[in-house]
Amino acid sequence: MGTTAQAEVAARVPGAGALGLLVPSSARPLPAVLLADPDWTAQRLTELAVRHRGGDRRTLATVWWYSASTVLLTPSLAGLVTGRPLSARLADTTLAELPGGTLAAAVSASPGGPLACELREALGAVVAAVATAGGMRSRPLWAIATDSLAGRLLALGQALGDVPAVTALAGPLAAAVGTPLPAPRYDDVAGVRFVRRASCCLLYRLPGGPLCTSCPRRPAAERRGLLERAARTR
Repeated sequence: MGTTAQAEVAARVPGAGALGLLVPSSARPLPAVLLADPDWTAQRLTELAVRHRGGDRRTLATVWWYSASTVLLTPSLAGLVTGRPLSARLADTTLAELPGGTLAAAVSASPGGPLACELREALGAVVAAVATAGGMRSRPLWAIATDSLAGRLLALGQALGDVPAVTALAGPLAAAVGTPLPAPRYDDVAGVRFVRRASCCLLYRLPGGPLCTSCPRRPAAERRGLLERAARTR
């Protein structure tokens, strides 16, 4: 599943394996084009319901996309920040799936073209499939995509030791992708940068699921206090 281009990108990013740029030995390849298939996605949501012992389709679709979008975006964003463009096209991307169904990594097989155009096409196709499979509107899924974009750039900035420069790429890139992708946002709390979420992953609606520290459903003061506590542990 590996390619020379992505291997060169991964070599420039400390902790590349944890970020999903290297394929675990136990993973099996999964063509990324499957993400744009509503029937395949619907089956994945059925499997997710079994794993979580419940959950309505909208919740399951949201939780699925929150994880899958982060993995899907990683190669092209890593290529952007390291100056070695990697394709974001679904046809050029292979996902790495662990036993049990978790997506752990993604590999781009081609050099990148115009990144915003490729992201607009890829995200549009997958969002449409997830919305159909989950019986939901597409706009919340676009909000998840922008949070995943912001989160991946933040993680890459942390890995490369230049959070301000790398996260500064988020706004212009999202603007180039265009509507309906919202503008990514960040908050600096006690000297640490966090994604200011535009979306809720709905994980709390699954049995035993937590409410995330940065969840936009929390009261602003409560969320700020939790982020300050998290910043002190960094």
